[in-house]
Amino acid sequence: MKTFLIAIAAASLAPLAYAAEINIGYSTDFEEKLVDDYGTREGEKLIADIRKDIEHAFQKAGIDPAKVSVTIVDAKPNRPTMQQLSDNPGLDALRSKSIGGMTLKGTAYDASGTVIGELEYDWYEHDIRQVVAAGVWHDANRASRNFAKRLAEQLAG
Repeated sequence: MKTFLIAIAAASLAPLAYAAEINIGYSTDFEEKLVDDYGTREGEKLIADIRKDIEHAFQKAGIDPAKVSVTIVDAKPNRPTMQQLSDNPGLDALRSKSIGGMTLKGTAYDASGTVIGELEYDWYEHDIRQVVAAGVWHDANRASRNFAKRLAEQLAG
């Protein structure tokens, strides 16, 4: 009986899955940048971060749309990517920095496929002196968190 009660308590504390389906893709232009300049694995990192941010924001807002589609329209890194470092030996992984950010478009749908929310959002640092650049995609991740929070707020009404 004691084990049964512990199992029920643990199940009630488990995080709920929000948004039955989250699809994240790239605009044609950004996909070309990934292939030609940043490296395709950088896109995979961005997708994982965006998915995590959306799940977290939806869980925090207590919302659960049936489907969310997001497009990375553009993104700029703060630090050189591995591909850029490989292609340009003059870049420094630690000292090279630039203004970064990201533009995202998202649409949320209910179970019947009706659009329940849309958001286009971009955020780019505007002053190189403000670039913290703790990681390659620092400013893009900030844009992702803000996008997810705003989409969740819009859907929560």
